[in-house]
Amino acid sequence: MSIMKKFDLNIEKVLEDWEVYHALREVIANALDEQILTNSKEIDILKDKEGNWHVQDFGRGIKYEHFTQNECDEKLKNPEKIIGKFGVGLKDALATFDRNEIKVLIKSKHSDITMGKSSKAGFDDITTLHALVSEASVPKMIGTKFVLDGIEDDDVKLAKDFFLKFSDEKVLEETQYGSVLQKNTTNAKIYINGLRVAEEENFLFSYNITSITKKIKKSLNRERTNVGRSAYTDRVKSILLECKEKKVAELIVQDLNKYERGESHDELTWIDVSAHACKLLNAKDKVIFLTPWELSESHAMVDMAKSEGFSIVTIPENVKCKIQGSKDLAGNEIRDLEEYTSEWNESFEFNFIKEKELTSKEKKIFSRVSQVFELIGGRPKRVKTVLVSETMRLEPRGCHEVVGVWEEETKRIIIKRNQLENIVLFAGTLLHEAAHALSGAADITIEFENKLTHLLGEVSEKNINFKKRSFWKQ
Repeated sequence: MSIMKKFDLNIEKVLEDWEVYHALREVIANALDEQILTNSKEIDILKDKEGNWHVQDFGRGIKYEHFTQNECDEKLKNPEKIIGKFGVGLKDALATFDRNEIKVLIKSKHSDITMGKSSKAGFDDITTLHALVSEASVPKMIGTKFVLDGIEDDDVKLAKDFFLKFSDEKVLEETQYGSVLQKNTTNAKIYINGLRVAEEENFLFSYNITSITKKIKKSLNRERTNVGRSAYTDRVKSILLECKEKKVAELIVQDLNKYERGESHDELTWIDVSAHACKLLNAKDKVIFLTPWELSESHAMVDMAKSEGFSIVTIPENVKCKIQGSKDLAGNEIRDLEEYTSEWNESFEFNFIKEKELTSKEKKIFSRVSQVFELIGGRPKRVKTVLVSETMRLEPRGCHEVVGVWEEETKRIIIKRNQLENIVLFAGTLLHEAAHALSGAADITIEFENKLTHLLGEVSEKNINFKKRSFWKQ
């Protein structure tokens, strides 16, 4: 006949907020930890013919010493592997089961354990919860089995829902700090070593944190729920900034498109994360990053880019400032509007139109080149020739094709063909480029503006003098 020993659980503070599924969560967590620490086979969670639920691991088997009030040294030494920390979660679970009248039988090769009320040693007037320890009924048993009588199926479902292992959330990418998970429900879930500790209403992804910070350790209370965002924000950022795969970057930049409407997710408020996603996507795909304003003003460029196989990604102005002039993860220039314009202009070739190919109207207007130059004292000596092209380079910001170009190296002025629509367009463009030739300066510089102003004055003087002569001739 086996001798039963009573082991006082010494539970001083009962977690009144815990429901049955919280207690079952602890049993499952301990089983999973044992599986990891011993590298044993998958745990079993099943229901027998009598309606009792079983949770079994295949590790070393529980001993009554595991019911002491000490933190588990083995678990503290493996924070990146296991779920448990305190070594008291099991006692909290047993107290919760007792409060809800759930019968518990724990079996291992070391002993069979049930729960019961008994007087505290030396204090017959105080009754406490005890573990009732008997000889093992299966001495060769592998692991630990919990048999729970009175557990509802819904409690099992709720308990398993705490664990990433039993969810259908897909891992999008793993990093040294944790994993990015595809969110499958309305709320995102925050897991720590596979155990859900919080939910986020407006996160783009769910996360499993496997590299634990001091702040996270401090926040993991006995209840293991409702861990505040401030505890894990830095780790979530670290996970995202370590991502190297295209899929995560694509989803982040897609969400950036909603930023201006105030509909993006909370991760997008972290500018470093948004910038990192842009750099990653730039390295992985043919993309161009535009602000909403640039998108609305750059129809010609957008059409050209799309025809060349580029995808257009809209980003907020603050992200544009963050990535401008920087390189992606492969060492390439970030392709924003200015970079695309520069690349396009470097590969650009003019489509020159010979004078004989012009229409009669265009020929008539083009023949006025000398007359227009006479208004400023004749063709500038630096200008060797004036040509017409069907296509033109993009302006510096890439919003439109320019209508005229002064090429310093070839000493030629090139006019876009559509400027031959009338003499006003043609003469204005020709004089504009002549100002570049004479000043040697680019647009929006003092030197260029001064020269253009001077040319306008010369044209005005010639026009006024012409009108005076015409008046006296009358």
